[in-house]
Amino acid sequence: MKDVRTPTSSSYHDYLISSLKDPEHATAYLETFLELEAEGREPELLRSALKDIIDVKLLLNNLSQEAKQRYEQLDKLLSESGGTEIYTLIEFLDALGYRIALVSKD
Repeated sequence: MKDVRTPTSSSYHDYLISSLKDPEHATAYLETFLELEAEGREPELLRSALKDIIDVKLLLNNLSQEAKQRYEQLDKLLSESGGTEIYTLIEFLDALGYRIALVSKD
């Protein structure tokens, strides 16, 4: 039998942060959390995903002061509301026959 190692949470987080350096991967990662069905949504997951993206931008020294301020505002809103505004918008657009799609500007 092969010696199989389970990644520790630290090594997984390192891997995740490394992979999010690729703008396409980061875009797909965020889209995943925006496309969750109502029963699969957890506000903390969306907040965590956004924090991961911010961590990568900080690591790459690629976070403007404006982006940092907007993130802080959004994080506060998400912590208070659980993201209901964002998910309500997504559900409304879905009912109209649309969906949110993220596209990297890079």
